[in-house]
Amino acid sequence: MYRKDFIKLSSLGFLGLYSCGISPFKKRQNTLAIQLYTVRDAMSANLEKTLERLAAMGFTGLEIYAYNSTFFGKSPQEFQRILKNTGLRVISSHHITGNFNKGQGTLLYNWKKSVEDLHFIGSEYMVCSYLFPAERTLENYKKLPELLENSGKVTKEAGIQFAYHNHDFEFEKFDDNRNVYDFILENSSSELVKMELDLYWISKAGIDPLKYFEKYPGRFPLWHVKDMKAGTKDFTEIGNGTIDFERIFKARKQAGLRYWFLEQDSSDKDIFESICISSEFIAKNNFFLK
Repeated sequence: MYRKDFIKLSSLGFLGLYSCGISPFKKRQNTLAIQLYTVRDAMSANLEKTLERLAAMGFTGLEIYAYNSTFFGKSPQEFQRILKNTGLRVISSHHITGNFNKGQGTLLYNWKKSVEDLHFIGSEYMVCSYLFPAERTLENYKKLPELLENSGKVTKEAGIQFAYHNHDFEFEKFDDNRNVYDFILENSSSELVKMELDLYWISKAGIDPLKYFEKYPGRFPLWHVKDMKAGTKDFTEIGNGTIDFERIFKARKQAGLRYWFLEQDSSDKDIFESICISSEFIAKNNFFLK
């Protein structure tokens, strides 16, 4: 490596990538995508350098969060230029309902403008990402399928697919015999409302993902891929935990999988070291999507 390249890479925080097995990803014609919440601290410190670093690690696709009429404080035009400069593309975007956090970028407030901006930067999916504890009431659960469908109708007009992302609380029963996840699936259009299945959270709830693939085939085009420590059930690097990803990925066609995102909510290491460990496991097991 030339000295000028060493200095440039050092200033961007890229050193160490060549020793962790990430560089072969750059030669692959596959999508390797990440949910940017994983690197939220780095994003807050320096948006562009963080995206440059991820691109250097072989990532090509992103799922973003926190759109609020801007993209991390950037206009759609500014953010699109950053994406072009880094060679990254936005596949999906996370949004909350707006039931209690009444702000731009939520399903209930100025949703059409959100869809227009996500369409501008080329996003293929928009996802309801989370229900706050105050939203988890019988009354709100019963209204949820309609809210999701209405949101999906607006995204469909822009050529964007709408989806819902789970945690573990959706698998708890909210009345005598139904859990929230099945209630959404059974009471919303399979075309307007797809599911982004978080493999960590469904596993933490003690549910086998394959049972849902069998019951609702084709409904799960997006996954969050992250692992769970034995014992504590904390987040850990993909391959360092208890989830049998090989078994789950074998059912990808039945699930209808199109994209999946590496995510790790927290780590006991430097988060980029964790990403490196996960990426090596992904490469070893060829969990790529073309």
